[in-house]
Amino acid sequence: MRKLSIAPVLLVVCLAIVFAAACGGSQRGGGAAGPAADAFVPGLGELMSLQQMRHVKLWFAGQAANWELADYEVDELGEGFDDIVKFHPTHKDSPVAPRDAIPRMVTQPLADVRAAVGRKDAEAFVRAYDALTAACNSCHQATNFAFNRVQRPESNPYPSQAFAVARP
Repeated sequence: MRKLSIAPVLLVVCLAIVFAAACGGSQRGGGAAGPAADAFVPGLGELMSLQQMRHVKLWFAGQAANWELADYEVDELGEGFDDIVKFHPTHKDSPVAPRDAIPRMVTQPLADVRAAVGRKDAEAFVRAYDALTAACNSCHQATNFAFNRVQRPESNPYPSQAFAVARP
């Protein structure tokens, strides 16, 4: 009997909350929408949780040689890092600002993963993925989040997603 992990359930609940907050908008007196300054901005923790999900899915896509899905996840990771820099350029108690750390530490490893995926090179993908993971951990360390260490996933938290390439 397989143990059901609670992590995917919690992720779905968190995403539902974020989605509801983003779609709900903010209403001010008279029903008029509030100023743009009141627009929903996801917290750094929410954005990083999405990055963690993409990092995991990227691994499983690469392991399954599903290069189209891996390419999608690499793009999503890139967009996620852009959002972090845009919405959280600095962070409390962090000696290095995300706007400085991410471009300096993550850009090249992410480009290397993208290149390996583009070449459909499984061995290069593993090396580049591990280098990206190390870069994430270095960034966490530089920003006082060393307690949050990522690694290759040991099990698939997304049993409802098929990572293998669909065969006609």
